[in-house]
Parts: sequence; structure tokens; C-alpha cells
Amino acid sequence: MPNMKMQRRSLAVLLALAVSACGDGNDAGAAKQTAEPAQQPDPNAAQNAAQVAWDRRVARMSAEELQRARMDESWMEVVQLDPIPGGRNERPNPEKWEQIAMQTVNSLPQHVPLYGDVGGPSVLRTQILLDRALFSPGIMDGNWGKNTAEALYWFQKREGIPATARLDSLTFERLKTAGGSPTELVVARTLSAEDVAGPFTKIPDDIYEHAKLECSCYETLTEKLSEQFHITPDLLQKLNPGVAVDGLRQGQKLNVPAVRNDDAQGRGTVAKLVVSGRGTYLHAEDASGKILYHFPSTLGGQYSPSPRGDFRVRTVTQDPAWHYQPDILVGVPDSEADAMIPKGPNVAVGKVWMALSEPHYGIHGTAEPQTIGYASSNGCVRLTNWDVEFLSRHVRPNTPVEFRDISGQKQAEDPANAEAGASSGAAKAAAPASGSRAATGARGGSTRAGAAAADTPARPSTRTGNTTRGGTGARGTSSTGSGGSSSTSGAAGGTRASTSGGTSAERPKQDEHAGHNPH
Repeated sequence: MPNMKMQRRSLAVLLALAVSACGDGNDAGAAKQTAEPAQQPDPNAAQNAAQVAWDRRVARMSAEELQRARMDESWMEVVQLDPIPGGRNERPNPEKWEQIAMQTVNSLPQHVPLYGDVGGPSVLRTQILLDRALFSPGIMDGNWGKNTAEALYWFQKREGIPATARLDSLTFERLKTAGGSPTELVVARTLSAEDVAGPFTKIPDDIYEHAKLECSCYETLTEKLSEQFHITPDLLQKLNPGVAVDGLRQGQKLNVPAVRNDDAQGRGTVAKLVVSGRGTYLHAEDASGKILYHFPSTLGGQYSPSPRGDFRVRTVTQDPAWHYQPDILVGVPDSEADAMIPKGPNVAVGKVWMALSEPHYGIHGTAEPQTIGYASSNGCVRLTNWDVEFLSRHVRPNTPVEFRDISGQKQAEDPANAEAGASSGAAKAAAPASGSRAATGARGGSTRAGAAAADTPARPSTRTGNTTRGGTGARGTSSTGSGGSSSTSGAAGGTRASTSGGTSAERPKQDEHAGHNPH
């Protein structure tokens, strides 16, 4: 993935972007904004930051929940699996996850058929080849699961071979060819100065403390290298036994997957993006409908559905900041102050924001790559940072985007204001980004998209919930969602219309994926 210039710490150089709240501050950009969250206000910041809606009430995903989601097969309800050639071959895979090592991935024979609740060198080998073929399995962990099976299914469909979502010999040979036929799939990387460069910053749980940072940087070198090589921290450590990854320096070696190059050539011209809600994927297709790229995605859930219909990519913004706007955030009292959250890989919308023509909706990255394809968002389309970065280099403004298989219902009135009770007055008096607040999940939990008035800017909501990111460190399962607009979602119970000065006509707040605007 392209390396961010982490030294660029000034929020003054935010790329212009008017996005409705997948968190959206609406094009009017009337909300409070600051160039440096805890310092002087910048009147242009609202137009330059992502407006992301989050719902901090959404529970974080535990290890058990992630495991259940990994084995979820509900995506198969919106596809048609082909019969297994020659009938079922139930020869069990004898490999174990504990066998994964550089030598075993590079030298052991490939086990086929491969499917089910298994892990080991053959699974990691398959995931690396899928990544290189641009049929992304999301973050690689060496375990078979939903994201791997689905990527394999769509690769088989593209190749015109039996689409069984199982790895067989024919599929494996096609994958090797599509992946460039590498001689080694785990390589020893000599780390460059750029690989190990910081800064590394602890991200506070409190949103207002987060706003005071100069960047939403990686917290550790392990986290940075994990994203750089599309792999969970646990698996990175497994490939490097006894290595203190956080202490590595320039010139030292690290065993890593041979993932696709950051500047990998495109496989054709992207004519259309197709987003499936129940299928939890995004496809980039050429003019003939051929799938060029497949990426697992997190979309709107039951109460924060993604939009239905056909839209277009409006703008593409690299390194967006995020405008925290309580009056559009589910689970956050309106009386809380606005704040500007600095750009970086650990901001709500990740490293890229692609605004859509439907207000409050967009395609963006995430601070929680391990949840992609599993957790629900709030209407927006979340990808891993490395997948959305690749996609952003091959998509141009005005590219059509089709949403399909979308299900969900409007959210009810946000109870946060009632829960705030008498404390709302005191909260309102507080300065926008000053002081400490009860933890609101700076990296917050996912939000849900609410039905926003068409003429009113939707704004982001955050939620707390410290989940481990990639198995390390507490962190909220951040999901930015696009808030549903009235043209898409219609009226919802207890609507509230936000304005820059507060709330007027009642319309529901937006959840994490219910409309965020990258600043």
C-alpha cells in the first residue's frame, strides 16, 4: 500500500471534499470545524473533512463474534453455487494453523480440496494468491472463512470454471497464473527507512483527546507492518518467531507475505462499481461486465441500510480528516461539542474517502481491518485501507455505482438525548475540542445510517467500544456509515433535521455508515 507521509501533520492541507454524512456535514458545511482540533477554528475545515456517522452503542466484536462471522455462510443466499465436479471429496485437510511458517508455505504441497473450518499453510498460500490476483480475502489470517471462500467463488465465476467456493486443482492453477506465478509466497523483506518510520501515537478512547493529536497515526510498528503486508499481527508474529516486531530497525529482515505491489497495474478500465449488501462485497467491472477486482466490504446493517439504486462516484480524497458532529451521531447527545479528528490510518474513514452522488454515502477505508466483511456499517461501504487505496487509483469521478441486495429498516429515534437528561445543558456549555469527556470512542464503534432529510446535511456519529485491532491493542470497531437520505430511506420514527446551529425538525441521526464526510 502506498505509504502515507506521516510527517505531514498539519490539518490545514486537507483535501477539499463535500460529502454528506456517511457522516455528512452537507455541502453547506455549516458545522463547527477547526484546523487543529483543540485550537483556532478554520472556516474551510468543514468542506475539507469527512463527515462520518457512527453509532457508539453498537457492541464491539469479541473474538467469539469474529469467529462466528468468519464461518457465516449467509452470503451464499445471493449467489448460485455450481455442483462440485465429480461429487464431494471429503478428504480432510490434515494441516493446522500452528504449522504456518515461511518454509511450510513455500515448500509443502497444496492441499485440495480446501474449504470449511480449517487453517494452515495451504490456506495462507491461497489467501496470498487471491490477494495478488486482486480478488482480495481482506486481512489474511491463515484461516479459511467467509472472505476467502467468497473471493474464491467470484474468481471462479470470472474464470468460467465451476464456482463452488472450494479450492480444487484447476482453481489453484488458475490462481497461480493470475497471481503472477511467484516462486515464493513468503519472502524475507529487508526493511527500509520508510517501512519503519513513525510517528507512532497512542489513540485515546476519548474523542476530544483524539482531536488534539496531530495525526491519527499508527499506534505501533506492528500495526503499520500488518497493514502494509495485509496480514493480522498474530500471523505476522507467527511468520517471525522470536522477533520483537515493534523494535525492528532499518536494514533488518522480516518474513512477510508476497502481497501485490502497491503500484500494481490495473487489469482493465473500470466502467462500473457493484456493491452487494447481503453479499458483503464490492466489484469493479469493465464495460462488458467482467469482474476486474473483488474486495470484501462492510455495508449497512439492519437499522442502517446502504442506499438502493444507481449512483456515481463524485470525488476521491486521499488522507481525509473527520468532522465529529454529535447531532448526527447515534448514541451521542446533541449537546456534545463538535471536534475535528486529524487524518491518518486510524481516523474513522481510514486512508481514502470516495464520496458518492447520494448525499451521506461513500466508499472508504477503516481503522479496523479485521472486521471488514463481518461487522455491519451504517450505510457506507468500508474496505481495508489497502484495498480502497488500490481502488482509488483505478476509479475516476463519475464512475457509476450500483447497490444491490440491500436490506434493512430505518432506525428508531436515538435515545442518547433522553439518556443525557439534565446533563445536556452542561455538555452544551463545553468548548468544542477542549477538556476531557467520558470516553466516546475516539476510534469509535460502527455507526448506522439513519434516514436523513434530503435538504439537511447528515453528520457522523461515533460510538465507543474498545475492540482489539488485528488481535492487538484495545480499539473500537470503527465503522463509518453513510446516513440514509430521505430520497432513499423515507421517513423513520422520530426524525430530526440537523442544522449548524442545532436541531430543528426531528429526524433520525446517522450511524457510522450513515453518512460521513471526509474532511
